[in-house]
Amino acid sequence: MDIKSFKGALGQIAEQRGISPEKVIETIEAAIATAYKKDYGKKGQKIKAKFNAVSGEVKFWQVKLVVDESMLYTEEEIEEMSRSQGDRGSSMESGKERKEMPKDEFPSFAEATDGQAKKFVFNEEKHIMLEDAKKDYPKIKAGEEIEIPLVSKQDYGRIAAQTAKQVILQKIREAEKEIISAEYKSREGEIISGIVQRIEGRTVFVDIGKTLGILSREEQIPGEFYRPGQRLKLYILKVEDTPKGSVVMLSRAYPKLISKLFELEVPEIAAGTVVIKSIAREPGFRTKIAVVSEEEGVDPIGACVGQRGTRIMAVINELGGEKIDVISWQEKPEKYIANALAPAKIIEVKVEEKNTAVVMVPEDQLSLAIGKDGRNVRLAANLTGWKIDIKTSDKVAEDGEKEENNEPASAEATAGEGKPKKEKKEKKAKKSKKSEETKEESSDEEKAE
Repeated sequence: MDIKSFKGALGQIAEQRGISPEKVIETIEAAIATAYKKDYGKKGQKIKAKFNAVSGEVKFWQVKLVVDESMLYTEEEIEEMSRSQGDRGSSMESGKERKEMPKDEFPSFAEATDGQAKKFVFNEEKHIMLEDAKKDYPKIKAGEEIEIPLVSKQDYGRIAAQTAKQVILQKIREAEKEIISAEYKSREGEIISGIVQRIEGRTVFVDIGKTLGILSREEQIPGEFYRPGQRLKLYILKVEDTPKGSVVMLSRAYPKLISKLFELEVPEIAAGTVVIKSIAREPGFRTKIAVVSEEEGVDPIGACVGQRGTRIMAVINELGGEKIDVISWQEKPEKYIANALAPAKIIEVKVEEKNTAVVMVPEDQLSLAIGKDGRNVRLAANLTGWKIDIKTSDKVAEDGEKEENNEPASAEATAGEGKPKKEKKEKKAKKSKKSEETKEESSDEEKAE
């Protein structure tokens, strides 16, 4: 294996793998040091190589750790270690003659659990005593390393060359994983475009460039279907480090995906002229966002909607038709809550106590304010952070219902709650009316007979 053959491949490897030339040189140096030790070194040696990418010249050193007596195990401690090792061996193979572990096979060091300094079993290929090291390095201290020059070699055997190749491939893979991990960790919280590569069960693997991202079932939009080759915009949720490398976790259901999509479509949001104050989302169904303008003369809702709704439709289409309500954020909670309940018309909002508000709506607007499955009032509660109690405006009728049924004509919603009580009561009332009508029809038929 000719050392100079590395030079021509250096730039090509760096370009193809996306690794810096310095990292490639480090990889080559580790491989050359491994090959040198394989053919010319001794067991236990630590070899260091320095590769000159311009000339192709390589220099080698043997690295030794400087130790003193306090850093070494005593003979009694070594014998005790040998006996304990022999006892373990004899318990596993009864009847066989116990053999002591050779000193070279002891661990290079053992770290004490009580906070004491590390200790070593002396090995002349790895260690050098402090008094011997001071002969050539007068200022050297215990715990430091010295580098002893070695004779350079240019030719290596087949086994050494194969070992060097394996080291290079391993180091390059490790460097690639480190670069990918660092790159995507710095992009956490951003939006990225990817292509669905494959689907395993409910998990979708997405090609996002240098690696595959994972879109788990929990982070998918309910009711959305995926197919290989489909292009999607996804939110980089986090990067997890695993024994097999870094895993990029993606999301289509995270609320901030909405704000990032609006940043792409609305220049005023990207420039900071319009600010998204709050987002409430039920993925696949409906989203409410509260926006405010930082400059006079700029309509925040108009900027988000765009001319003839082009901007907001681009976001809706990316989300598979999910409905989006853009409302104006207000400092006064009464106005903010009224806006949040759009498209329902609100008569009055009363703030009764901390984070609780009573909203008066016309009779024909009650179901619209509550929304299907209570979604409108629930999203409004999540958006504003207030508990919302919706009541009809006809107080006389409401008082009459309270006297007859001892039930208020209202619907309450708090962030995260299910269907409001009022909607359920209305359904029960309809069922009871139908049953009464059926009974009356049957009794009339019997009388006619």
